[in-house]
Amino acid sequence: MAENKTHWLRKENTDQTKASFPELFFDLVFVFALIQLSESLSDEFSLGIAAEAVLFIFALWWVWIHTTWVMDLLDTGISPVRLLLFTLMFCGMVMAIALPEALAGMGLVFAVAYSAMQVSRSLFSLYAFRRGDLASFMTFFRITVWLIISSIFWITGGLSEPNLRVVLWIVALALEYVGPMVRYWVPRLGASPRETLDIDGEHLAERSALFVIIALGETILTIGKHTFENLDTEGTPLVLCLSFLTTVLMWWIYFHDGQQRAADKAEDTSKPQTTAQYLFTYGHLPIVGGIIFTAVAEDFSLAHPYQSGTYNSALAQLGGPILFLAGTMWMKGVSSRVLPYSHACGIGLLAASFTLVPFIANSAIQALSGAILLMVAVWEYVALKHLRRSAA
Repeated sequence: MAENKTHWLRKENTDQTKASFPELFFDLVFVFALIQLSESLSDEFSLGIAAEAVLFIFALWWVWIHTTWVMDLLDTGISPVRLLLFTLMFCGMVMAIALPEALAGMGLVFAVAYSAMQVSRSLFSLYAFRRGDLASFMTFFRITVWLIISSIFWITGGLSEPNLRVVLWIVALALEYVGPMVRYWVPRLGASPRETLDIDGEHLAERSALFVIIALGETILTIGKHTFENLDTEGTPLVLCLSFLTTVLMWWIYFHDGQQRAADKAEDTSKPQTTAQYLFTYGHLPIVGGIIFTAVAEDFSLAHPYQSGTYNSALAQLGGPILFLAGTMWMKGVSSRVLPYSHACGIGLLAASFTLVPFIANSAIQALSGAILLMVAVWEYVALKHLRRSAA
């Protein structure tokens, strides 16, 4: 009888720690969404456009990571959960289609699709836990309340003029991001108890790493597309090599040591829910955002390799790697309680490079950014090798 009550929930076996095929299928929508976002940014990058991009990066990451948390708790091998994922995929596709015009004529479409993903997934989880663990059920009840309130701001923003829309959407995102920090406090019910959800840290670590792969994959796709479009432009082969090197270095810095360390920490900790929030829910946001902005920078460099640098373009060319290194530094610091000096030095050098922006071309800024990432990767590799030899 007990199995009947919770047959939609994750079973305790080793297969559940790996990403399932339905989850990987779901991720394809976010490949499209990131391409849409990157294309919108590369057309005309400025401080205002960057601020708008941050809003959409926050939204895309939040709807994906919330879905990942829920799939960590549910059994993706059964039909109802798969149907939920397919429904979310369709809403995500509509959301991605509307994204480039979300602050223009398709604001309501974007808001409704986003809200439908958030609320429907939460209601499904509420139903799945109705006869299971009471504490988890009440946690999802609180989450549903918060998401319904934020959806009111999303949809109201979709119906409003663009300036007010941005304000209302920022309020909606602020509510959603603050929710876990205050444990989804609700009047009379109070806050959710700590560590109520039986999460699998290894699964969340793998899923977060796969999203990083999605972001890097989107970078490869856009590099190839923009290289083909600029084959007649002098300097394209050089920038192609620099862009590919930068992408590989970001993969190396994230996966060589940090990802496995984060997975081990999430699996071995006595507070898996809290640790997962630090490492993945919030900790991976700057990593993903940094990769997206770096991809935009590479596209811009391919289109204008010898144009003099501007501070607007440098926000992506140098700011993207800074965000990425800050996120990986945080992840590795939380995992091992030791901040990597290589990352801190890299961030300092990238920040100092803004002083050179007016005097060098875009391709030179791209080369400088890649050289600093290479320094970080080599420094960390040598330091870790020395540390392991000393331990042996």
